[in-house]
Amino acid sequence: MEEASHDKIEGSSPSKLNNQHPTINTPSNNNNMHHCMDIPMGGLEVHKVVPPPHRSTLQKLMARLKETFFPDDPLHQFKGQPPKKQWILGAQYVFPILEWGPTYSFKLLKSDIISGVTIASLAIPQGISYAKLANLPAIVGLYSSFVPPLVYAVLGSSKDLAVGPVSIASLIMGSMLMQEVSPTKDPNLFLQLAFTSTFFSGIIQASLGLLRLGFIIDFLSKATLIGFMAGAAVIVSLQQLKSLLGIQNFTKKMAVVPVLSSVFEERGEWSWQTILMGVCFLLLLLIARHVSMRKPKLFWVSAGAPLASVIISTVIVFAIKANRHGISVIGDLQKGLNPPSWNMLIFSGTHIGLVIKTGIITGIIALTEGIAVGRTFATLREYRVDGNKEMIAIGLMNIIGSITSCYITTGSFSRSAVNHNAGAKTALSNIVMSVTVMVTLLFLMPLFHYTPNVILGAIIVTAVIGLIDVPAAYHIWKIDKYDFIVLVCAFLGVIFISVQQGLAIAVGISVFKILLQVTRPRTVVLGNIPGTDVFRDLHHYNEAAVSVPGFLIISIEAAINFANTTYLNERILRWIEEEEDDGNKHPNIRFVIIDMSAVSTIDTTGITLFGDLRKAIRKKGVELVLVNPLAEVVEKLQKVDKDNELMRPDHLYLSVGEAIASLSMAMKNQASNMYDEEMQTNAPPQKLTTA
Repeated sequence: MEEASHDKIEGSSPSKLNNQHPTINTPSNNNNMHHCMDIPMGGLEVHKVVPPPHRSTLQKLMARLKETFFPDDPLHQFKGQPPKKQWILGAQYVFPILEWGPTYSFKLLKSDIISGVTIASLAIPQGISYAKLANLPAIVGLYSSFVPPLVYAVLGSSKDLAVGPVSIASLIMGSMLMQEVSPTKDPNLFLQLAFTSTFFSGIIQASLGLLRLGFIIDFLSKATLIGFMAGAAVIVSLQQLKSLLGIQNFTKKMAVVPVLSSVFEERGEWSWQTILMGVCFLLLLLIARHVSMRKPKLFWVSAGAPLASVIISTVIVFAIKANRHGISVIGDLQKGLNPPSWNMLIFSGTHIGLVIKTGIITGIIALTEGIAVGRTFATLREYRVDGNKEMIAIGLMNIIGSITSCYITTGSFSRSAVNHNAGAKTALSNIVMSVTVMVTLLFLMPLFHYTPNVILGAIIVTAVIGLIDVPAAYHIWKIDKYDFIVLVCAFLGVIFISVQQGLAIAVGISVFKILLQVTRPRTVVLGNIPGTDVFRDLHHYNEAAVSVPGFLIISIEAAINFANTTYLNERILRWIEEEEDDGNKHPNIRFVIIDMSAVSTIDTTGITLFGDLRKAIRKKGVELVLVNPLAEVVEKLQKVDKDNELMRPDHLYLSVGEAIASLSMAMKNQASNMYDEEMQTNAPPQKLTTA
């Protein structure tokens, strides 16, 4: 690595400065030497900016690809290992179960059994409820709680993630497919489209992981997700009024106005028996949730409340024959394990566009939720979750699920929280949950015949109400008002337009924010902290920092590219004009110093900025000086600066302090020399005396 060469400026040796700095070409003023600020110069070393070590185009490309797709360097664990060890590490990387399986103990098994049975008690009623939310047969929800957890236990890297159907993905899938196919008029086609959408979701998810493209899901910012989930929770809760009020003919639209209109238009279908049972069990579930939130050690109260409600309500309906008095029940559920469904996948026809679009949207939403939940609990227990491995695991889980009668699944926050609080130690808790669901599918299906639909609605409302995170929204309001606008747009878009369009609006606003940051990069004028060589934003440190007479110091705090070059040129020129207009208070500027410490990259259009700017300000008698350009910028400047105008030693420095000190000393010396010349010119001629 080349080191920056340097020269030492001695405050008492102006002759050395004259050798180091060519004559300043701009007009001089004797007063400048009195206005220049005193920058500490004892022992100051002026370092020369040198180009970075040479790298070929291929080396640069490989380095860029590595930083883009492999920032975590997943192959570092294989370095220096013998071939046998590398094979073992490779198998453990693909199948994380091989990493913790060999050291598994009975003590861990005990904890995982307890947590697995606990989350199964929550997964069974939620699986049935969420399938109904997606307009699918209730049994599909149980199928989706059996196979996917087995797949994730083998491929997943999270110890706490409990997988299965979730409310948001269920809502999106059901509402999108319902736009073209009716789940009541053509249930078989609707089921085929759900399985096919799940297949495409899995393909998208696994592809993102394999191609290391996980950064794509980062476009769903925290503000977007909070607003979207809150809006979806409101819509999901309002949709449950159909079950809670006993309405048979209910709107299929997913917006607050048509839903509420349908509720009041169908007042004649309201059933007081259903309302009474729904209110009672909804209060019971909410109280159980509140108790567990107040006292986390009582997590089992909220975890067991849904299953307890299902059992109690089923017994009540069976005992008093409530299904004959206006309370609708689930009815018969098919007994047995998941039947194969690969023959139900559709890859052609008029609906192929719909299933691909549904698969992409639900896949990304499910992936975002699953990874966010996994990372949350990994942080609590201080272990690491590999995002790309999780994408592959969730993707393969949905691909396999689509051919075994399952619809979209991912990590559930509510079940994962219960799993964590119950003391889960490994992903084996998912296997225990699957075994419990398997026993239910094989032997307990007839017991659900009299389960009332109103209980499923109450369970859904209780589950999704936790998605409305008011403290988080208030926190965003305090920190960033623009992010709060994104949150509100996502929320209002979901509840008043539709789920997918509300999400699209929020993502669009977030992308617009990024475009604004790119096209209007942050630029600030720097001032000096007196008595130091530290320079800070004049607006920020308005009481401490002061401007340096004769200098306009600008810091560009973003990459320079074709999208912002024009703005930067106009903004810098406007600052110069403002300084000239304020010339009565400050002496005219002699140098524009651009601090490029934060300019990480620059493109071809960006490079032309400095040439155009230098020509424009030179007409005003001002010189352009660059400070601390990074490696990529130096390389590109060298290639275009054939006349050595931008890369001159007296126009290129490593720090603002060095630039100010060096140029100030040069101006003082030049002014002093001009003063001596003027004195000599104006001195009266001496008379010669003769002997």
